[in-house]
Amino acid sequence: MKNFIIIFLLTISTSLYARIDKVEVYKSARRLDLISKGEVIKSFDVHLGSVPIGHKEQEGDGKTPEGSYKISWKNEQSQYHKGLLISYPNEADKQRARELGVEPGGAIYIHGMPNSIGKWRYLFWNYTEEEARELVYSFLNNFDWTQGCVAVTNAEIDEIFGLVREGTPIELFP
Repeated sequence: MKNFIIIFLLTISTSLYARIDKVEVYKSARRLDLISKGEVIKSFDVHLGSVPIGHKEQEGDGKTPEGSYKISWKNEQSQYHKGLLISYPNEADKQRARELGVEPGGAIYIHGMPNSIGKWRYLFWNYTEEEARELVYSFLNNFDWTQGCVAVTNAEIDEIFGLVREGTPIELFP
């Protein structure tokens, strides 16, 4: 009976979240909201590009885009646990980059933590691999560290990944 109740509750909660119809990211608040029928269903703290202020203009600028996009692909084999590809750059982004004579960049995701801690491993050489990974993840949770992506914990991207479908609109606000 206990297992039936747990499965029933999980089914109800999953069906509630299954209707996510928009994702909103508030860069200044470092927050991602999952929206259903105009209401926030769940919020997550996020980390952004290493230069979080302003709209992404070119590859390598460390900025996270601002504007209206869609989730264009769900990547289960991401280098960052799992990832939801954001459809940046859109036509306006490409035009702006052409006018500036630069490449707009791309591969902007909502993703989890890095699968490999390679470049940070030397900082924690006297720890086990698992201990080092946890220390690196704790370290990364203290600042904006991506190249323009929106980062959450692995548990959070697992949840978001299960709730958001390809084609879902995403709005990124300053």
